[in-house]
Amino acid sequence: MISQSDILHSKVLIVDDQKVNVILLERILGNAGYVSLTSTTDPDAVYDLHLRNHYDLILLDMQMPGMDGFQVMAALKAIDPDGYLPVLVITAQPGHKLSALQAGARDFISKPFDLAEVLARVHNMLEVRLLHRELHNTNDVLDQRVRERTADLQDSYLETIFTLTRAAEHKDVGTGSHVQRISYYCRELAGILGLDEVFVGKIFFASPMHDIGKIGIPDYILLKPGKFTPEEWEIMKGHAAIGSKILGNSHSPYLRMAAEIALDHHERWDGGGYPNGKRGEAISLPARIVTICDIYDAIRSQRPYKPPFDHLQAVDIISRGDGRSLPEHLDPAVLSAFKKNHGPFRDIFEAYLTMP
Repeated sequence: MISQSDILHSKVLIVDDQKVNVILLERILGNAGYVSLTSTTDPDAVYDLHLRNHYDLILLDMQMPGMDGFQVMAALKAIDPDGYLPVLVITAQPGHKLSALQAGARDFISKPFDLAEVLARVHNMLEVRLLHRELHNTNDVLDQRVRERTADLQDSYLETIFTLTRAAEHKDVGTGSHVQRISYYCRELAGILGLDEVFVGKIFFASPMHDIGKIGIPDYILLKPGKFTPEEWEIMKGHAAIGSKILGNSHSPYLRMAAEIALDHHERWDGGGYPNGKRGEAISLPARIVTICDIYDAIRSQRPYKPPFDHLQAVDIISRGDGRSLPEHLDPAVLSAFKKNHGPFRDIFEAYLTMP
């Protein structure tokens, strides 16, 4: 709440080229209890004074030599980013009143001064100004709380995603670190590709769920150390469609993207992938990004059938192919972006190598 003391301690600047008017207004306001009064007869000084002091109210004469009141107000608008111009104009010209209000002034005082009018208008203007500032500050606090709460919710959302994904793949070696690295790889690569912030944010949250469909694959297949039989391989490939069904039909933009990724991340640019043999741009863009990130992490990670490879070996395999993975399997634009900017992948792998 705004108190009378708040109003009387407000910072007031009086601007009039006639010293007698300045003295009169200082006396009127001083006798009423206002304690923070500043004055100037130089209109050119107003901008710098307000820039330094941010007055709660400026009593501004409209007719002054050199720089008139309208020019002063035009300059002051650059200082107040919230668009509130705390100006109470002083004028003896009836025609100036409407023009001044249209130019951004909040109210006016007529010359010659009427004591009751001056006090009433100054009091009311300051009360409104302080309330406006209080509202503005409250909105800033609320905005900050919303941003903090949104960040907390996003952190919780991501933690939930990681937990559910680990639950689906808890028997895979290193899966916890893998799904977290995938998030950061995808965010980095999407940014390199120049995709907008909304897309980058969504893929960060959606990409860890790419293999969620493995929850529907029997353990004897999922954990088999040796080579799959043709029948087992067909069952294993079913995890893409299973994941899409688990995540599909959601109102969440993250889960909708995650469903696209789950379905398409084993498709190949040349049409040789699964489950639907899609090719080229028929494969969703998020899945094309996840594919190369998933391949990189698999090459870097130790598996029962292979040792871990270092960063440059992984880049070489992705760029040249090794029989299992070939460049023609990948979106050329995504592959090109990776080859030109692969350093962050190494940093991410090392930073999240030991996360649970």
